[in-house]
Amino acid sequence: MRVSKPLKLVCLVALIEIVGSAGTVFTAPAIGGWYASLHKPPFTPPNWVFAPVWLTLFALIGASLYLALERGKKSEAIVPAMFTFAIQMLLNVLWSALFFGLHSPLYGLICIAALLVAIAANAVLFFRISRLSGLLLLPYLSWVVVAMMLNLYVVLLN
Repeated sequence: MRVSKPLKLVCLVALIEIVGSAGTVFTAPAIGGWYASLHKPPFTPPNWVFAPVWLTLFALIGASLYLALERGKKSEAIVPAMFTFAIQMLLNVLWSALFFGLHSPLYGLICIAALLVAIAANAVLFFRISRLSGLLLLPYLSWVVVAMMLNLYVVLLN
């Protein structure tokens, strides 16, 4: 049975939404207590901003993955691109576990720095397969830069 391209796209976006949202297991319990008690920089967005931003970013990441897989089927470049993709998704969830789960802004900062490098590498590798695929990761990269700055300030202020 052959699966249609629109169905593949929807399934990949849904998969990334689920995998990406796994970090909420660590985040949700910490928001009202531990996280609320931290000193944060004045440019910290309100808590309600994070969920819609991440849901949007995960949709873009899923679409990026779809394009890379579709355009990279016969390319040797797909193997390192998928490996890097898996690493950055793992680091994304790990950051939530470290920062919110372990209440460790310092470990979170180390992880998010690695995440930033992984996303940048992933964007470059996806760009080589599909220009649009690489470009779709740029909002994610930008948001993680902001998140890293927030994380850095939390380390410095607490």
